[in-house]
Amino acid sequence: MKKILIMGLPGSGKTTLAKKLVPLINAKWLNADQIRKQANDWDFSIEGRIRQAKRMSFLAEKFKKGGHFVVADFVCPTKESRTLFNPDYIIWLDTINEGRFQDTNEMFEAPINYDIRITEKNSDFWSLKIKEALIR
Repeated sequence: MKKILIMGLPGSGKTTLAKKLVPLINAKWLNADQIRKQANDWDFSIEGRIRQAKRMSFLAEKFKKGGHFVVADFVCPTKESRTLFNPDYIIWLDTINEGRFQDTNEMFEAPINYDIRITEKNSDFWSLKIKEALIR
């Protein structure tokens, strides 16, 4: 089983792709906004983002140890946050040049390492391609 990160700027299509992919691979789904809501933690500073990456990783590891694929969709804007989340598989949604939050745009570091880079919004197509890649 794999811990799958769907990452990218706000508005790039992460949640839309996750909604399509999760049922195809029978995965557990961690949506960053829902996890922040449950934790009542809306701090988007560097420290808040680090806390969120650790929180998301902890929850994902629990599901993975239970024998599930886990799909986590969240911005994960820095190399440090991606390292803390420690995904097995990275899907980078590189579909927009700028998100709606300037602070996120400024801190976003494009990943150097990823498994799939998506440059067009087409969740129906990409969810099937990703399923094929994961199930191989």
